[in-house]
Amino acid sequence: MTARFIPPHGGYKNLLSYQKAEIVYDATVRFCNRFMERRDRTFDQMVQAARSGKQNIIEGSMASGSSKETELKLTNVARASLEELLADYRDFLRSRGLGEWEKDHPYAVRLRELNRIPNASYETFRKGIEHADPAICANVIIGLIRVASYLLDRQIRQQEKAFVEEGGLRERMTRARLEERNRPRT
Repeated sequence: MTARFIPPHGGYKNLLSYQKAEIVYDATVRFCNRFMERRDRTFDQMVQAARSGKQNIIEGSMASGSSKETELKLTNVARASLEELLADYRDFLRSRGLGEWEKDHPYAVRLRELNRIPNASYETFRKGIEHADPAICANVIIGLIRVASYLLDRQIRQQEKAFVEEGGLRERMTRARLEERNRPRT
């Protein structure tokens, strides 16, 4: 029997980018419910951008078995959605005269420490995400978005490399067919 040409795929729950994006989504829903008017268009846009960041990682991971091109495109859409969300949080802070933390701010340093904890979850960041001060909440989520974006950038580079080295589905199908055709018959 010829080797399978559709490789194992899915497994998005194990991706750190997905885990961070899921925290960002949950945190954004909570943030918008607490600090924004529900009828404000930005409320829906922020929640949808956060959702798109998470969901496109899932869809890209599931599509990866049959289309590395689709996986790469969807991962990039996830990255773009998180960048849009980042701009919304920065707008929130700026429009209210609130500051974004510098990288050496004590809370930013603490956030980086928390982000290095293996299997970090919403609970890991709850104190900051659910803080009474909207500036702290927004900055914590900004930090989480930055980490998710960094991880997605790395993931995209890996996907590009894998595509160049392994090719797409058609190439794998052709290789499998040629291997089968050239296999000695008994």
